[in-house]
Amino acid sequence: MKFYSPLTADFFPNDTEDLGDDYSEYEGCPLDGHDLLQYADAVDEAVKKDIADFNGDLMQYYHEDDSVRRKVVSAVPSVEIRGQKLCGCLTVELREPLNEGEQAALCDYVSGQYSDGWGEGFEQREIEVEDGKLYVHFWQEDGFKMTPSFEKTQEQVQMTQRPKMKLLGEDSNIFAIMGRASLLLKNAGQSDKAKEMCDRVTASQSYSEALNIVSEYVETELSPTPAPKRDRGDAR
Repeated sequence: MKFYSPLTADFFPNDTEDLGDDYSEYEGCPLDGHDLLQYADAVDEAVKKDIADFNGDLMQYYHEDDSVRRKVVSAVPSVEIRGQKLCGCLTVELREPLNEGEQAALCDYVSGQYSDGWGEGFEQREIEVEDGKLYVHFWQEDGFKMTPSFEKTQEQVQMTQRPKMKLLGEDSNIFAIMGRASLLLKNAGQSDKAKEMCDRVTASQSYSEALNIVSEYVETELSPTPAPKRDRGDAR
């Protein structure tokens, strides 16, 4: 999972003639993400060099004993070009998906790291470029926001697919069937769905209802066949 945020910078050019009112001797020229595209390689290299000093993982400074701590393996800052702008990018490795509250807690923590922690130190580091020097800000005073983006790896795609299981030939012991389905889900990285399925099966009122519940989580002979997608030219 990735979180994107805006970048700005203070640029101090080698040639200060004819710069107009945008230039300040003490603050340089303000640049936004679009302006920073021309310096993308230099900023990327500077970030990688800086985070190498602490292995890049901002979560090592997260001291709360909560679900965010248990779910997040690492959170590594970088930069990426996105939407014709150079943006801050936080790549988050997860054990389990984050709910909205956990995402908000993580973003709040990283916002603090960008403003008062790692980011405060990074924005004071001079980045030399061909025509001057840059000081890049990951945190912004006005309207700072981190936008989540779900970019699935092949492993994550597999985790969203239903494992296949045959019911034909199984005995009528629903708990044995449930246990087999639960194991398949766990092996596919879907432990949360395995628990949810078991809770629903245990609370079901009949054998057939329980089988139908199992068939929602793993693909069996009872699972509904997806309806084929219609072409745009099909009649409605």
